[in-house]
Amino acid sequence: MYVFEILDEVRKQRSKEKKISILKKHNDNWALKDIIKGSMDSTVKWSIPDGEPPYTPSDAHNHPSDLKRQNTKFKFLVQGLYKDTPKFKKERIYFEILEGIHPEDAKLVIAMISKQTPKGLTRPVVNEAYPGLLQD
Repeated sequence: MYVFEILDEVRKQRSKEKKISILKKHNDNWALKDIIKGSMDSTVKWSIPDGEPPYTPSDAHNHPSDLKRQNTKFKFLVQGLYKDTPKFKKERIYFEILEGIHPEDAKLVIAMISKQTPKGLTRPVVNEAYPGLLQD
């Protein structure tokens, strides 16, 4: 299941309990947790400018990778980590992530860099589903 599908399922739920239940069901999905943490945790600062970059989204039915494989590259985009990595290389990594994953997941990554909380999520829901995930 793609990360955007999980978050869409959460967004559609009305009750806090159902949202938490869905998130707990996907407790082993680190890409999901990274998107949530990167979007909502103020201690995570990005070295990439926010906003929509000029990238070419992959086809929804034919993308070479997925967010579960690409989320490990987020560490190169966090401000303060990998200080020796040149800016152009960080930007190339960012574009490789966006162009290699499902286009809806790419929109989530762009929103994460812009610090936009995924729709349907609140801090209390995240804190109950994933205690300790948000550090601020």
